[in-house]
Amino acid sequence: MTAVEPVRLEIIIGSVRVGRIAPVVAGWFAERARAYPGLDVGVIDLADTPLPQDLGDSPVTDEFRKRVGRADGFVAVTSEYNHGYPAALKTAFDSLKHEWRSKPIGFVSYGGLAGGLRATEQLRQVVAELHMVSVRQSVSFHRVRKRFDDQGQTTDGAAVDSADRMLAQLVWWADAVRVQREATPYPG
Repeated sequence: MTAVEPVRLEIIIGSVRVGRIAPVVAGWFAERARAYPGLDVGVIDLADTPLPQDLGDSPVTDEFRKRVGRADGFVAVTSEYNHGYPAALKTAFDSLKHEWRSKPIGFVSYGGLAGGLRATEQLRQVVAELHMVSVRQSVSFHRVRKRFDDQGQTTDGAAVDSADRMLAQLVWWADAVRVQREATPYPG
């Protein structure tokens, strides 16, 4: 059962690389999420969010903090570079602390043969340390540049099915955490 107020989901685009396909992947996922009942969806593109590498405060950090603080859950869209995740995504996680706590997160990964799964594995460890809840279901695109047409759509049935399952898990966790937060502050 979904709470009366929609779940605020922020989709974070982790790659800032020139020539990236991240906006296509994130756009497809955002479209699916916006069609899912009970969600209010935003997109944070880290290419447009230049967080300081020294993790210091800045006007960009302050705005990022507000958006993350208002969100009920997250989806990180991540590429895999050299068996790992993008540095900009790690900087985003490290730039804040309490705003992430007890919130659910899902992953949409992409890459070559591994489909970004190694990046997702590593990110699950990072978000656990931030006291986030990583949902079990994820979405993965192997050989990503062959998975989307010119309109940014995919016929990858496994990805479509996984996206819907992941959204259901995110909404469930976000609703549960929201109810618990109202009753008792998170003890972390």
